[in-house]
Amino acid sequence: MKQVKQTLYAVTITLGLLSVAHAQPLRFATEGAYPPFNYVDSNNQLRGFDVDMANALCARLGVECTIVAQDWEGIIPGLLAKKYDAIIASMAITEERQKTVSFTQPYNRTRMVLAVPRGSDIQDAAPAMLAGKTVGAQSSSTQGIYNQDVYGANGARVKLYVGQDEANSDLLNGRLDAVVNDSAPMQEWLKSTAPQCCRVLAIPGTQSDAGIAVRKADEALRARLNQAIADVIADGTYRQLKLAHGLEDD
Repeated sequence: MKQVKQTLYAVTITLGLLSVAHAQPLRFATEGAYPPFNYVDSNNQLRGFDVDMANALCARLGVECTIVAQDWEGIIPGLLAKKYDAIIASMAITEERQKTVSFTQPYNRTRMVLAVPRGSDIQDAAPAMLAGKTVGAQSSSTQGIYNQDVYGANGARVKLYVGQDEANSDLLNGRLDAVVNDSAPMQEWLKSTAPQCCRVLAIPGTQSDAGIAVRKADEALRARLNQAIADVIADGTYRQLKLAHGLEDD
C-alpha cells in the first residue's frame, strides 16, 4: 500500500508539473510592419490578423499570450536563440526555412503582386517585361528571393530593403520601377498611403501557405498549436478574424 501511495504521489507531482508547464505564457514574435497581418498602431500596440490569431490560439490553449515585435531579418535567429517560443508573422512555408525551423499546418495564404507607377510602360508581371527595370523587395523574404531568382535572372536590376516600407517609399518617390510584395499588404499600403500612386499586377503561380514557426526540438508545442489552429477554424473564429481584417476567407 505504501508503494502504491508513493507511486500515486509521484504521478500527481508529474501531472502538476506538466500543468504548470502548459500554463506558462506562450511567447510569440511578429514583425510589426506588415499590415494588415501585423503592425504597430498609433498607440504603439501590436495589431493585425497575426496578432489576433495568436491571441485566439492562446485562449484555446488556456495560456497567457505575450507578443513582441522583431525585425524580419532577425526573426528566425531570435527564435533559435530562444527569445520567444514561436513566430506568427504570415511567414511562407519554404523548403529553405524548413531546414532551420518547423512549421505548423498553414493558417494563412498569401500571393505576390507587382506594384508599378500608374504611368509605367510595364503592362504585366512577366520577367521579360521587367528587363532593364529596377525592382525592389524586402530582403530575407520570399518576395526578395523571387525578385532575385526570377526578375534579376532575366535582366532586372534588383534592389533589396531591410523593410517593406522603405521599398514602397522608393517606389512612391520614383526611385524604383516596380516593387514585389504580397497582395494584402500592398493593397493596404496603397489604400492608406498612396491610393493614386500605382497599379497592381498579379504575379501568376506565386500563392504560398504561411505557418507558425517553432524550433525543431519543440514538436510538442507544434502539435498543440496545430490542434488549436484546427479548433479555431472549426468554431468559426478563424473566419471572423479574416473578415475583420478584410482578408479573403480561404
